[in-house]
Amino acid sequence: MSYRIAVAAAPGQMGREIVKTLAERDFPTASFAALASGRAVGGAMSHGDRNLVVEAVERHDWAGTDLLFMAPGTPAPVLLARRAVAAGCTVIDATGMSDPDAPVVVPEVNPGALAGNPRIVANPVAGAILMAMALHPLQALGGLLRVVATSLQPVSGAGRDAMDELFSQTRGVFVNDTASPEQFTKPIAFNLIPHIGAFGEDGRTEEEEAIAEDLPRLLGGEFPVTATCVRVPVFIGQSVAVQAVFDRPIDEAEAREAIRGAPGLTLLDRRDDGGYVTPLETVGEDPVFVSRLRADRAVPNALALWCAADNMRKGGALNAVQIAEELHRRGALGR
Repeated sequence: MSYRIAVAAAPGQMGREIVKTLAERDFPTASFAALASGRAVGGAMSHGDRNLVVEAVERHDWAGTDLLFMAPGTPAPVLLARRAVAAGCTVIDATGMSDPDAPVVVPEVNPGALAGNPRIVANPVAGAILMAMALHPLQALGGLLRVVATSLQPVSGAGRDAMDELFSQTRGVFVNDTASPEQFTKPIAFNLIPHIGAFGEDGRTEEEEAIAEDLPRLLGGEFPVTATCVRVPVFIGQSVAVQAVFDRPIDEAEAREAIRGAPGLTLLDRRDDGGYVTPLETVGEDPVFVSRLRADRAVPNALALWCAADNMRKGGALNAVQIAEELHRRGALGR
C-alpha cells in the first residue's frame, strides 16, 4: 500500500532531511506535498525523482492526506495537527508541541507505544533519542535509578539561520569584523552557550525539561534525569556525556556486549588516541555511536559513556521516518 504524504515546514533544515530520508528509504508514496507558509510558498524542492512546488500549508486538503510529518518551524502545530487528525490523517510530530499526551517513540526502543494506532506520535528531542538508544540495551542488565547528562548540541538544531550565524561569526573573527548575535543570546563562534530554550521557574531550560520528560517515557521508568544542554560551535552532530546509575553492579564487558548486539548502535571504544567518535564523524551516518564506556568510580553501580549521532538523521528525520515505517508494518496508516 502506498500513502499520500505531506511534510509541513518542508523547506526548513529538518523538513528537507525528512523529505530526503523518505526517498532514500523508498517509503511507499502515492503522492507527496511539500508544505510551508509565507515566502517559502512557491519554491522548488525534490523528492527522489519528483520535482515539487512548495504549497501553502493553510490551503492544504487534509482529506487527501494519509500521513503528515510536522517539522520544526511548522506554523500553529497544535491547530494543524488537530485539523489533520480530524480529517483522518496520522501525524508524526517533530516539533514537540502538538499534543503532550502523544506517545514519544524510538522504534528500536519502545515500538510497543504504537499499540492502539495513535493518530499523533511525537518524535523525541535528539538528546533523549541518543540516550535512549545507548541505555536501552543496558536495562536488561540493571534497572535505571538516575541519569545525569550534558548534551552538546549543534547549531543546525536551531535552523539554517543559526548555521549561517556560526559561519559568519567564525569568518568575522579572522577578519576582525565582530557581528552582534541574532540567533543566539551570545556569540556562538569559538564559544559555548549553556542555554537552549526558555528558562523555567526551576532553572531548567525547555530543552532540558524535554529530555527529562522524554527519556523515562522512552525507557519505561520513573527515574530522575538531570540534563544540561549546551549549544556548541558545531554545524551538525550531537553528543551527550552520560552518567547512568543502576540498581545493581554492571560489568563493563557485559555492557559492551549488550551495546554491540543492539540495533541502531555502533560501539567504537578503544582506549587509545582517537579511539572514540566525534560529532564530525557522525555526519550523514544513521547509527548512534557509543564511546568512552567505563565504570564511574564516584558513584556505586554507575557507568559513564559518550554517545554521538547526526542530529539531522537518527536525532531527527530518520527516527521520524522509522516511526512511519513501524506504523506501516503494523497496518496503522491509511484510511
